[in-house]
Amino acid sequence: MTFLSRRSTLALLGTAAGALALPRSAAAQPIPRLALYGPPAGPSITLAHAVKTGMLSDIAEETLFTPWRSPDELRAGLTSGEILVSVVPIQAAANLYNRGFPIRLENAMTNGLLYIIAEETGIATIPDLAGRHIAVPFRGDTPEIIFSQLLDHHGMRAEDLKITYAGTPTEAMQLMLAGQVDAALTAEPSTTAAVLRGREAGKQIRRAINLQAVWGEMTGAAPVLPQAGLALTPTFLDTYGDAVPALLAALEQATADVLANPEAAAAHATEALGLPAPLLAASIPNSNLVARPANEARADIERLLAAMAGPDLARIGGAMPDDAFYL
Repeated sequence: MTFLSRRSTLALLGTAAGALALPRSAAAQPIPRLALYGPPAGPSITLAHAVKTGMLSDIAEETLFTPWRSPDELRAGLTSGEILVSVVPIQAAANLYNRGFPIRLENAMTNGLLYIIAEETGIATIPDLAGRHIAVPFRGDTPEIIFSQLLDHHGMRAEDLKITYAGTPTEAMQLMLAGQVDAALTAEPSTTAAVLRGREAGKQIRRAINLQAVWGEMTGAAPVLPQAGLALTPTFLDTYGDAVPALLAALEQATADVLANPEAAAAHATEALGLPAPLLAASIPNSNLVARPANEARADIERLLAAMAGPDLARIGGAMPDDAFYL
């Protein structure tokens, strides 16, 4: 599954013509309405917490957070100009940028939240999956691409195991709970949901493989998968570019608060994300939440993009994003 269709990309290019220059200076006035978007996952807990606690009140007169539920929904919002500030898969942001839509990456908001869950104790490493049945979400997107890279590193092919492709991490988790697969590739908070719901059903489902850890082993670098970060569109930057440093600082503080008090942050995010507060709170320690400035995280981002981009870097538009991509 590619993040953007050709038609959507062309529509974005049309709105972005000539916008690759640095944002013009904005008036030193609060933003009238700051609308933040993100997926129903860990980084959005940070955004919802920041909104609920008024951490952005010095930046905007009104703030709100809205979750997007699928890449298609995010694509439509970006294409129409409805979404100006959102947590975005970093591969998708790089692809947009290289295709001419000058979206900018402000930060990385997670160091990775992917796990392989299983009940069987004999599954603890990637090679242990040989001959097993595993559910994998988002075929052709970040989780599946990373999983394929790990298989290849261990001399394995998809044919060496049975794969059922699921639409979302939640669907993969549900297949695991139903006993239809031996293991599932999931992302927080679906991983935590599997553990908790499995416990209620008398199943000892566990985080059998930490994909961040095995990624670090494969690359010989830190166990970091900067999957998603806050991206800003040209329209926002052109109008409110001067607010970016304050926004970054506020999200750094919000992230620290979330990590220090997961229960309070979960209570602030439960309504916005439509997920139970106890589930969100339990998922936070395993979501590797950060607010790393994009330039600081660049080496880890480029390592991830290089592995994911495919032949001729096709999945990210044919090149590594240049310096201007990183705010």
